Amino acid sequence: MSDKIIKVLLEMRPALEGYAGIPQEVRLLFRGLRTLDSVYVEGMLQTSNRRLAKGLPAKEPLWRKKLSTAQKYRKLSKVVISLTENSYLNVLDLIAEWLQKKADEFILRGGALTNLGKVRLTKFEAAGFDDFTWRTLFSRTLPASDFGLVAKANFRVNRVPWRMMHMVGLKNLNWSQKPLYPKLDTRDFDVFIGQTPYPARICKSTKMVIRYHDAIPVYMPHTIPEKSFHQATHFYALLSNVASGAWFACVSEATRQDLLRMFPEVRDRAVVIHNMVSHHYYEEDSAFDLVPGIVRSRYYGYDPYVRDSAWVPKFLSLCEQENFFSRNLPRKEEKYLLMVSTIEPRKNHLRLLAAWEVIRAEFDPNIKLIVVGTLGWDYEAILKAFKSWIDRGQLFMLSAVPAPDLRVLYRHAAATVCPSLGEGFDYSGVESMACGGITIASDIPVHREIYGDAAEYFDPYSTISLVNALKKVLYSPDAVRIRAQMQERGRVIAARYRPEHILPQWESFLRSISD
Repeated sequence: MSDKIIKVLLEMRPALEGYAGIPQEVRLLFRGLRTLDSVYVEGMLQTSNRRLAKGLPAKEPLWRKKLSTAQKYRKLSKVVISLTENSYLNVLDLIAEWLQKKADEFILRGGALTNLGKVRLTKFEAAGFDDFTWRTLFSRTLPASDFGLVAKANFRVNRVPWRMMHMVGLKNLNWSQKPLYPKLDTRDFDVFIGQTPYPARICKSTKMVIRYHDAIPVYMPHTIPEKSFHQATHFYALLSNVASGAWFACVSEATRQDLLRMFPEVRDRAVVIHNMVSHHYYEEDSAFDLVPGIVRSRYYGYDPYVRDSAWVPKFLSLCEQENFFSRNLPRKEEKYLLMVSTIEPRKNHLRLLAAWEVIRAEFDPNIKLIVVGTLGWDYEAILKAFKSWIDRGQLFMLSAVPAPDLRVLYRHAAATVCPSLGEGFDYSGVESMACGGITIASDIPVHREIYGDAAEYFDPYSTISLVNALKKVLYSPDAVRIRAQMQERGRVIAARYRPEHILPQWESFLRSISD
């Protein structure tokens, strides 16, 4: 086995975009790779739609005058600005931006068709900009103790928007029977890790690894936003990645099987490395008294980024608002169910709502429902069903809940319910187990694989099935024994996804493909 350091370039784009799911996995993976002595990792900065400023040259040409220290900081500062605001100020700037976009796309399409030219990656040295890298990329998942580990790392800048790279490949189908994507200049790295199918080719000296999270855009396209676009971008980029000899690190065996159903030829290039669960989630002896304060402070109406005020009750006065919370916030003698997920149809919120309504009507009129998650897409039916319960103070919508608060909510919930119709991994059930909570999950292959015998399962298409699962775990004569058994099994399951268990798998895999 070689002792050489493996140089890895990791796509960081999802880390710019959210809290949980893929963004969380990207942050945890970057952090994890930074802890491995055998791996040197840099992150690749790229946005979905915005063209970025150039960073520092990867290699300084001999004929070019070297930049002064001040000039270097100015260039790096412009990268930060381009990541955080639009470059246009008026109509003329907007027109110039549009023309630049069309010119870039034309050049990229020509380069992809002729196999000439590369998308050159420039350097972003985080020293001096660590506040930006920390708060922009990492703080929503990692604890402050990781600041020095990740915020001062080096990055590469891909100034071409991710969406434009996809469109180049799709538009080239007019001239070719297969999608032809731009080529990234990755010659400084042994391995490039892209999140989801990635719309690019890379240098022959670099191995491409696709972190394959799920095949939802192919098998469940009716549940995704911009259905035609996302289905096409996912499938054709995946087709290109397969043809180029990419490796696939799937987040679950269920996801791997979905991949092999489409492309059986990648069987020997597709491995399973499960997601890591953040070290934020662990058992602690927290007091239930913390729960009402968390619900109040993380209530959806207090989120400055809330897009729809219909998710919160309307109050005529501050006094009315205070009385509402005083009457309705969860009390220690009352149970609550917890769901942590983006608000979108595939997550099956309405099934949980229907079962919760039955439980309230027939067994426990005081049980409350707490839903944590950001707004996704096609959520209008969910909002309509939730609205009356929100107004009555029985259903609480929370957002931007940090891990320490989630830890408390998981710990004290009567159960965390994971009712999704389709997933690649599903963090919330494992996070609940890690915090000593109880998990009730839909009976889909990935849940059976990830949660094992530590969860109670139900048919995701049957309200009665979920009601029966809730009755068994919460109200049956054996409920205390069942819950204790689930908690004990949950500790074992959660330990499988700790960084100390998953990172050796990454190290072994990267070594095997780069030797």
